[in-house]
Amino acid sequence: MSETIQNDESTAAGQTPYSAWIQTDVLHSLQRTVSDHPGEHAWIVHVQVSELYWMLIIKEIQTAQRYLRANDLPQAWRTLLRVVAHQEPLDAIWRSIAWMTPNDLLAILSRAAATHGKDTALQGWTYRHMAYLLGIKQAEHLQHFVPQPQRWAQLNKALAEPSLYDDVLAYLGRIGMAVPSAVLERDLGAPYSPSKEIEQVWRDIYADPDANIELQQLGETLADIAEGFAHWKYRHLMATRRTFGARPAYFGTEGVAWLLPTMDEIPFPELWSARTFIGNPASPSQPAVCPHMHKR
Repeated sequence: MSETIQNDESTAAGQTPYSAWIQTDVLHSLQRTVSDHPGEHAWIVHVQVSELYWMLIIKEIQTAQRYLRANDLPQAWRTLLRVVAHQEPLDAIWRSIAWMTPNDLLAILSRAAATHGKDTALQGWTYRHMAYLLGIKQAEHLQHFVPQPQRWAQLNKALAEPSLYDDVLAYLGRIGMAVPSAVLERDLGAPYSPSKEIEQVWRDIYADPDANIELQQLGETLADIAEGFAHWKYRHLMATRRTFGARPAYFGTEGVAWLLPTMDEIPFPELWSARTFIGNPASPSQPAVCPHMHKR
């Protein structure tokens, strides 16, 4: 890498080209601890890295949406593959704070709350924007961002605009799949309601394993993204169990009870429900039965 970075007049005084490009001085000044706990720096780095990857995923999804709107499926798919790749380090960095016990985390968070107030990353604007793009549309979260007018406007816009799944369905409709107009013309800011018609679209795409290969690849990549999102939430839930137990956490609500319902928020729902029927050509109108269920 060092060979490709050439010094020029744009390099700031007192910096190498690498430091000027990557902004290392700024980056390493952003971990501002508020307690004397030796693990707080690790906690801050963990959350800041998560924030960076969430923003990266936001940008990638927005890029994929532009490709879908231009009917460029190969480039959209290629972009979404990068989203899958970005989710892997998001999952891996949980290991950097796996050492925490309730004694450790509460020592840190008590000082953070005393300094900045109570909050949670799941109420941060970056995570919420990503969730909206993944189709998890919940307007009630906007109230948390009233103190941040710029972010409130950003999230309100994301809430009202198409999610990634909306753009996928619109693309499928443009290429002749039976996507109902009511699905495309609904209130995009409201929670998505799964439909049998969209489930049938995915069943049709997968009906022949040797046909619609590019659409099946898209479906599998979307499934990878949804699974990665769900897996991260599971790791967060278990970290909460491990460091908080059943004590009140988020705005007076017991932490685990607050997080458990979010485990059912899985993006692209009909892509999953359709799998009950995929692979059963003998009786396509009925769910396939596991071979082990046959009576002898």
